[in-house]
Amino acid sequence: MELGLTTTLTDTDFATAREKVTAALKEQGFGVLTEIDVQATLKQKLDEDMEQFTILGACNPTLAHKALGVQPQIGMLLPCNVVVRADTADESGRTMIVEAMNPDLMVSVTGEAGLEPVASQAAELLGKAIAALGDA
Repeated sequence: MELGLTTTLTDTDFATAREKVTAALKEQGFGVLTEIDVQATLKQKLDEDMEQFTILGACNPTLAHKALGVQPQIGMLLPCNVVVRADTADESGRTMIVEAMNPDLMVSVTGEAGLEPVASQAAELLGKAIAALGDA
């Protein structure tokens, strides 16, 4: 099982990539509940420099409700994390990597078979969002 769903955006800046990701998620019924600017946090807390790196907490309310109805402890794995980060191999700074957590991990981690249909649907929708970014 893959840890995540990934795509690469070329010839784009970080802010544009983040906007495209948010729009692609919205098209599939996900909203962004949280945003963690990892780059700024590590600079502030540790005075460490790193590439642009943001974690978006994406949530599809219908799917979250279904998952919580099957296993309330699944809330510890919600929302789905989506990472937008600069590709450090590209010195131009115009390549961004987008990675979304594979929702099938919820089933794997919990062993709860009742989560399979919800995780499958979430994986399908997140996959469509990631795929749409490749088309953008």
